[in-house]
Amino acid sequence: MSELYAAIRAGFEALATFGVLPNTFFLRFVANAAIAAAVIGPLLGILGTMVVIKRMAFFSQAIGNAALTGVSIGVLLGESYTAPYVSTFAFCLAFGLVLKYTQYRTSLSNDVLIGVFLSISLAIGASLLLYVSARMNTHVLESVLFGSILTVNDTDLNVLLAVAAICVAVGAPLYNHMLLGSFSPSLAQARGVSVKLVDYAFVCLITLVTVACVKIVGAVLVEALLVIPAAAARNVSRSLRGFVAYSVVFATAACFIGIVAPMQYEFPVPSGGAIILVAAAFFAATAISRNLLGVFRTASVPS
Repeated sequence: MSELYAAIRAGFEALATFGVLPNTFFLRFVANAAIAAAVIGPLLGILGTMVVIKRMAFFSQAIGNAALTGVSIGVLLGESYTAPYVSTFAFCLAFGLVLKYTQYRTSLSNDVLIGVFLSISLAIGASLLLYVSARMNTHVLESVLFGSILTVNDTDLNVLLAVAAICVAVGAPLYNHMLLGSFSPSLAQARGVSVKLVDYAFVCLITLVTVACVKIVGAVLVEALLVIPAAAARNVSRSLRGFVAYSVVFATAACFIGIVAPMQYEFPVPSGGAIILVAAAFFAATAISRNLLGVFRTASVPS
């Protein structure tokens, strides 16, 4: 894969030479960030529509925050503190699946149950940090919390591509079933869809994507990049196809602009925060268009 990344970086440099791209793309870390944006933009855009439809924004936030505990466990077990992917993926998958299993076995509302699990996870993470703080640079902890797409390396890109491949392989065949189960679980069951199995699969996909994106936008902000572009797309879409397409465009554009703008115009804003601010600007613009200018008021995508 290193040869592929090198070829893509060479392509960026060629475009920068001809003035198509800013000169910052001569820098290796900017090219790596652009590759990551090209992968996660469409991925987050598509999954974000499902998060909005299924009203799982709080769930994705809980998974993002649980990643902090996974990192702490990984450092304790001897993993590299710069890429503790095994422990983080394992803990967050267990966290998400146990949470979903408990939702099916209790009468508590989802937000209350997620709040309980999130609090427990954060308490464990905070306790473990007392033991791992001597082994971790404080800047590493900041990168987990707030992320930095400009620090993405080849290992991180490999993880992103692997997660994207899994999401395509699992999510594409089940996407219609997920939609049907979200709109009408009883109808989905009548048509032979295993709603619980589909829900568990979706939880796994959201968990994988969330953990893979923690280094890019951070545990605190990863949920925002899932929800805000999809919410902006919901403001202007008239159909489900448009909903998905707009969400992909907004998420991808937010990533690229958030990478380039702070460096090009010397804004003192970290890349993770810049990406979310750009996505928020898209949401504000679409909300104004819908509510004040009367555009797209006939949008019919289910909320």
